Amino acid sequence: MTMADYPDDLRYTDSHEYVRLEGEIATIGITSFAVRQLGDIVFVELPDTGTKIEQEEIFGTVESVKAVETLIAPLSGTVIEYNTAVVDDPEIVSDDPYGEGWFIKVQVDNLTDLDDTLSRNQYLSLIEGV
Repeated sequence: MTMADYPDDLRYTDSHEYVRLEGEIATIGITSFAVRQLGDIVFVELPDTGTKIEQEEIFGTVESVKAVETLIAPLSGTVIEYNTAVVDDPEIVSDDPYGEGWFIKVQVDNLTDLDDTLSRNQYLSLIEGV
């Protein structure tokens, strides 16, 4: 694991989601650490466009050959787009979690929700012992 595995321009959660913020639009996915822990991802369930998500509540699931993991919203907002490519071909998440493997784009309700997320260094400290 290298620091390059965790882009510095993202915010992270202790449940292994990431947030890339562009203005008031947040792109949410799972970290490369989560991908490695899960193994081969075989199914992704995401909310439809227009769905309201709430910070710290479940917004979808990722299923691998090892486990089914819930996705926890790092912030509240409205889903403006979901990635149909990862629903159709879940392996994209494993291949490129921070690029083509994103899950949803959200119109953020309150940017202060990001105060509850972790910087790259904080996230690396969290996963170091794992």
